[in-house]
Amino acid sequence: MNAVELDNIRYSATMNSPLGQLTLVADACSLQSVRWPSTAIEGSSNDLPIASSDHHVINSAIAQLEEYFAGERQVFDLPLDPSGTDFQLEAWLALRAIPFGTTISYGDQAEKLGDRAKARAVGSANARNPISIIVPCHRVVGASGALTGFAGGLDSKAWLLDHERQALGLGPSKLF
Repeated sequence: MNAVELDNIRYSATMNSPLGQLTLVADACSLQSVRWPSTAIEGSSNDLPIASSDHHVINSAIAQLEEYFAGERQVFDLPLDPSGTDFQLEAWLALRAIPFGTTISYGDQAEKLGDRAKARAVGSANARNPISIIVPCHRVVGASGALTGFAGGLDSKAWLLDHERQALGLGPSKLF
């Protein structure tokens, strides 16, 4: 196998979480996705990830997610390489700036990207966020504060938001 072929290999592992089994996918040096049980991993049979129980990026991601779920981690420190359009990548980068335990609206996120009128486009980009939890799209809510779409389901989104508030000693949200 040559260097280009090695660079294209993806690895995966699963972990149990309070929200069900998550599948993590990485290339040689970066995390590419955190998938919910209902989310299929895309690719042809020739390029599906190789199951790996000993991959440094995946092992680090699992350890950090376990710390997050235990209420011991608020910020992730992982090499990330999500695949998306330029706008999606900008939207996902903006998600990483939302502080732990807080929420913003899609309009607020769009405004941070330079155009509040692009709230629907931001919502569409967030819906395609391949690195759930670590890139915290669950922290974005509707303008009224209502929970809206989330790949892991609205119950998971509410759980994540309540988990963060409780980890900060704020108690569960009264909004959902």
